[in-house]
Amino acid sequence: STWGSRRKKTRWWWLVGSFPPRCHLGPQAPPAGSASYGQSWIFNGRRKNEEGVEMNMNAILEEILIKRSQQKKRTSPLNYKERLFVLTKSMLAYYEGRPEKKYRKGSVDISKIKCVETVKNEDIVIPCQNKYPFQVVYDNSTLYIFAPTTHSRDQWVRNLKEEIKSNNNIMVKYHPKFWTDGIYQCCRQTEKLAPGCEKYNLFENGVKVVPSLMTDKHKFQRRPPPPIPPEEAEEEEEVVIAMYDFEPTEPHDLRLERGQEYIVIEKNDIHWWKAKDKYGSQGYIPSNYVTGKKSNSLEQFEWYCRNLNRSQAEQLLRNEDKEGGFMVRDSSQPGLYTVSLYAKFGGEGLSGIRHYHIKETMTSQKQYYLAEKHLFDSIPELIDYHKHNAAGLVTRLRYPVTPKVKPSPTTAGFSYEKWEINPAELTFMRELGSGLFGVVRLGKWRAQYKVAIKAIREGAMYEEDFIEEAKVMMKLTHPKLVQLYGVCTQQRPIYIVTEFMEHGCLLNYLRQRRGHFTKDNLLTMCQDVSEGMEYLERNSFIHRDLAARNCLVNESGVVKVSDFGMTRYVLDDQYTSSSGAKFPVKWCPPEVFNYSRFSSKSDVWSFGVLMWEVFTEGKMPFETNTNYEVVTMITQGHRLFRPKLASKNIYGLMVMCWHEKPEGRPTFQDLLHRIECTAEDSSS
Repeated sequence: STWGSRRKKTRWWWLVGSFPPRCHLGPQAPPAGSASYGQSWIFNGRRKNEEGVEMNMNAILEEILIKRSQQKKRTSPLNYKERLFVLTKSMLAYYEGRPEKKYRKGSVDISKIKCVETVKNEDIVIPCQNKYPFQVVYDNSTLYIFAPTTHSRDQWVRNLKEEIKSNNNIMVKYHPKFWTDGIYQCCRQTEKLAPGCEKYNLFENGVKVVPSLMTDKHKFQRRPPPPIPPEEAEEEEEVVIAMYDFEPTEPHDLRLERGQEYIVIEKNDIHWWKAKDKYGSQGYIPSNYVTGKKSNSLEQFEWYCRNLNRSQAEQLLRNEDKEGGFMVRDSSQPGLYTVSLYAKFGGEGLSGIRHYHIKETMTSQKQYYLAEKHLFDSIPELIDYHKHNAAGLVTRLRYPVTPKVKPSPTTAGFSYEKWEINPAELTFMRELGSGLFGVVRLGKWRAQYKVAIKAIREGAMYEEDFIEEAKVMMKLTHPKLVQLYGVCTQQRPIYIVTEFMEHGCLLNYLRQRRGHFTKDNLLTMCQDVSEGMEYLERNSFIHRDLAARNCLVNESGVVKVSDFGMTRYVLDDQYTSSSGAKFPVKWCPPEVFNYSRFSSKSDVWSFGVLMWEVFTEGKMPFETNTNYEVVTMITQGHRLFRPKLASKNIYGLMVMCWHEKPEGRPTFQDLLHRIECTAEDSSS
């Protein structure tokens, strides 16, 4: 149909314009005729719609942000959802995915907005990745929106204030902090419609822009009422499926049974959600134990192996030695998947492994296919079809193969908001070793869960500072990080309780098994560490002491990063320079031993040294040199030699990490991708 014939039906387009399906983020160039400001776009000029008809671009700002549900009903769930926000002269609208009417989830008429301001949030943990909140107050509601950066938030607040400056309903006082848990965090008032507690100035200089007085000629003319915005759709109940069993450890926890459905009620904490089971029982569950029923997550399927590279997949399939053994794993290309399939050829016992990339169509409604173009709307449908039909594969998918032990993931603490552990609940067992802080022992929590217990030696660290930081560190949870479960701070010595890793530190693991590792084994260790470090980098957390001695190995041979951020609290001459900075010189870049400048890029340098440790199977870097000599050598451009077990490509990655300038080094995201690609190539 033509635009004209659809004009009435799509009348809303004249308000919000026609926009690209998603906000332009990252290194992409802005659309022609537009100007970029940070991560938001301010559009000028005109563009063509899908039918090729030119239309006015009325959008002032457009960006993917996160909104908190407004909970207009008492029973409405509290959750956080990503939405595409679009600001025009007449409304602030938000969409699910793309700016089309059928995807619009809600809107606010500009004329009804009474207050736009940032939210002071020093007392509240924000349970989503965007950490910069602002509020839009209209009618009897408050919309809390979360921007990815301060610059993004400032753009939205400034532009919204500019649009509402002529409104005659601007508030005199407002609430500078969140309404949460039935109370305003600023003034502790428990009535949601309670008057504000702090003076509100529309602009920072305190000057409120007053609408210009109308002339007598127009004074008594009736203005047409603004268009009535559509009612905001109530958020649907979020149903999740348990991927693992979970046994409650506290009265406020909820038991999870693998395969059962649960309704999410609140998401106040990113790691612990409040949920309800089919019997109506409510409690907290670990968010990494469930997956959305409507999501495209593959975690619930037994044939999906998330953290396996090509060589690991081949080893598992060969060990199983079954015709049609298969698994689906993450491809080295982010967001894509690979089917690894084992087949026997002829009657002579010959066998082989094939790897098939799951391909996607480029059509608007994405579909999936393997060797031949039998298209399916989802990956589970594709797998189910090929279980019964080879259809171009070397054999059909007969038998899902997974690691024998698929343990439940670690949780951020033992329960919701439980970081202080009662020492009476700990059972101390054999000594595992000693480190900078004191003795480490194997133990059990409540005589059931194996843990590692570090007893902090008196005077070994800045205890008060660490106790505060421990609360933050507990929120860091990833399959390739050693999980901090909690601390015992009510007595001395302080205890730090962490995940137990059966094979101990990576350095000893390498030395004790020297000569028994394949190159693929060593590369997998580096990949494990890079995954953990990419997570820390993404969460703006600096390790400061990345080395093989600070990584641990579990019973499955998985390497996890440990002791991240701990060196800031250590009192030890080995880690302290004359200026008072703490660092082990042989793992440090020039900006650290010269200026004590730590960053994710200084961690990248240390990761290059860790890779060298791995591929030398535990040798000491600069073994025959003193710290002073190492500083001189690094400053003059000397670098560690290429290990015998490292290929040119692997050594090239190390050298990239050792670039003199921080900005010349790759990010952990880039390193992880390069290592994944190298792992795929080495086993092809």
